[in-house]
Amino acid sequence: MNNHVRELRGEQGWSQADLGERLDVSRQTINAIETGKYDPSLPLAFKIAKLFGRPIEKIFVPVEE
Repeated sequence: MNNHVRELRGEQGWSQADLGERLDVSRQTINAIETGKYDPSLPLAFKIAKLFGRPIEKIFVPVEE
């Protein structure tokens, strides 16, 4: 799954640690999501979407096969 978390985080001027604190996850989790090494759980994806005020499907995009 591809995502726009890095871009959205950058627009806010937040570090990975800042975003992690806001979502109650580690900086390493944010890094893994941004690099595509980890797909967040559905509850975490909803938290991310709510924090950025965007629908989930505007943040997380399935990889075309």
